[in-house]
Amino acid sequence: MSLPTSYSENVFIARQPVFYSNETVWGYELLFRSGEENVALVQDDDQATSAVIADGLALALVGMQGSARVLINFPENMLTGDVGFALPRDKCVVEILENVRPCKKTLAAARRLKEAGYILAVDDFFGQPELRPFIDLADIIKVDVLALDADVERVAKVVESLPHGPTLLAEKVEDIETFHKLKELGFLLFQGFFFSRPEIIPGRKLTSNEMTKLQLLNELSKPEFEPSRLAEILSSDPSLSYRLFRYINSVGMGLRQKVTSLKRAIDMMGMLQAKQWLRTALVADLVTSPKAGELAYLAVHRARFLEQVCQLSNRKTCEPDALFMTGLFSLLDAMLGLNMEDILKVLPLEEKVVRALLGEGEFHELLDLAASYERGRWSEALDHLKRLDLEGIQAESLYVQSRGWTQRMLGLTEEE
Repeated sequence: MSLPTSYSENVFIARQPVFYSNETVWGYELLFRSGEENVALVQDDDQATSAVIADGLALALVGMQGSARVLINFPENMLTGDVGFALPRDKCVVEILENVRPCKKTLAAARRLKEAGYILAVDDFFGQPELRPFIDLADIIKVDVLALDADVERVAKVVESLPHGPTLLAEKVEDIETFHKLKELGFLLFQGFFFSRPEIIPGRKLTSNEMTKLQLLNELSKPEFEPSRLAEILSSDPSLSYRLFRYINSVGMGLRQKVTSLKRAIDMMGMLQAKQWLRTALVADLVTSPKAGELAYLAVHRARFLEQVCQLSNRKTCEPDALFMTGLFSLLDAMLGLNMEDILKVLPLEEKVVRALLGEGEFHELLDLAASYERGRWSEALDHLKRLDLEGIQAESLYVQSRGWTQRMLGLTEEE
């Protein structure tokens, strides 16, 4: 596979969501990777922030709601160099990194931004007295929950010591129980992996609509799936048909003539792409909340990435379709609020896919690689790349390309 190998062509961004207490999306923190020598490791904070501002921000903003904010990390040199003024103040939040120490220069730089109307956030706070001068200027204080061992009593003591004005953002929230306790302490914003873990609701079961969609997804995964069945499914749902026509015409497949026939649309796309589009649409239709919408985006992105990257791995055989299904279904438990085991009872899949979704087997390593990229855990990503004997530059290029594909499939952009 031929892919660009120049780092000048690689802009690698992880976009981690930040939620309100009602689990709607407030915005995103952009996590950058730009190591010229070490794959998936940030070697230079200044370089990372520069690349986010110059190139990564434009990538991350695609498909983002207009009201969503973007948190961008600022090391000391970028802060004192007034680089923050290059950002749109109605969209971006200057996040002062925890290793920036308050001094005459850094405090003056922070005040200049604040006086100009920029929102300031202080990163990774867990009570450090040396950060107090920044705390007095901050609009948002990010409290590092894990640094306090996720101990709610210790977090409460930190909260009590803070001024009442700034908005409290709990970061590194790992589970739904901690999330609920932190809401009671007055936190308004939340960031962490809790959103991708299901909150099991007693008595929750699949609705008939959800069941129908899962059955269709299962049918689409069968090798013997008939093309005529695809047209039948689409023709029975006016919404799906409309969205397919919109997709195929918006990305240029319709060329000079608009596509108005389902058969014509499927013929032009080809069965594989048509099946992928329908799977993506069905997963997106399972969305019942803004949180689930974010999960659907991640799931489709994972699916495309796994499908593409298997061709680069040290696996003896490449099974792109099975890996696509693995990524696509990997967050269904969180989206539906059910145990994965219960979902798999009504969604019989290949054994390899089932094992990966249950956290084991040969597909699971690739699933973990995708999750490491999503969470900005670059050292973990590097370990997975080594075990899979993957070239980091190529894998990262595929990850970025997969994001663009996902945005087009979900109708978040009309650009090819």
